[in-house]
Amino acid sequence: MEIEPRPEQPPGPVAESDREAAVEALKRAAGDGRLPLQEFSERVGTALSAETRDQLEAATAGLEAAPPVGSTRTVSSIVTVLGNRRQVGRWRLPSALRARALFGDIYLDLRGVVVRDDVVDISAVTLLGNLTVDVPEGVEVELTGFDVLGDRELRLTPVPRRSGTPLIRIRAHGLLGDVFVRTPTEGEQPPSWWSWFRPRRW
Repeated sequence: MEIEPRPEQPPGPVAESDREAAVEALKRAAGDGRLPLQEFSERVGTALSAETRDQLEAATAGLEAAPPVGSTRTVSSIVTVLGNRRQVGRWRLPSALRARALFGDIYLDLRGVVVRDDVVDISAVTLLGNLTVDVPEGVEVELTGFDVLGDRELRLTPVPRRSGTPLIRIRAHGLLGDVFVRTPTEGEQPPSWWSWFRPRRW
């Protein structure tokens, strides 16, 4: 007598405790420098919305990989005079960062940073220059300070804050310059104060 094989049982539903365990694993990976902030935010979003085991496994895949050697240099102070400073790519963001600019722009791209603190404070002063800070989706930002003869913009993608992402507190003061804190669109470049001095083509 032949016995028909039993049909495979569908995997059980993903429980909330499974999602929370995945988020904790992602937090450890981010703190160890294995995940930059944007990738961490994206993976957390995938984990929290996972309905199947495959989706949950995709959120935590590859966490065993070690971070690139020498690619997480800590930057705690940024100063530029008569020039522009771009801090981009993979770097470690400490709990406190100071930025100062005179006759120049500062651009901070936080999408590739490695951060382990729950709260990060950024203090910035610019004289005749712009400050632009790019952050990933799902990261909360508090912007305080003031501008003299300048504008400021806080433009974040309207999505819920991702669990485990840090709170970024930016206290910025500017004279004759603008402050932009944003989740950039694809290909969007930071505005430059120096563009005012470029010859115009008619």
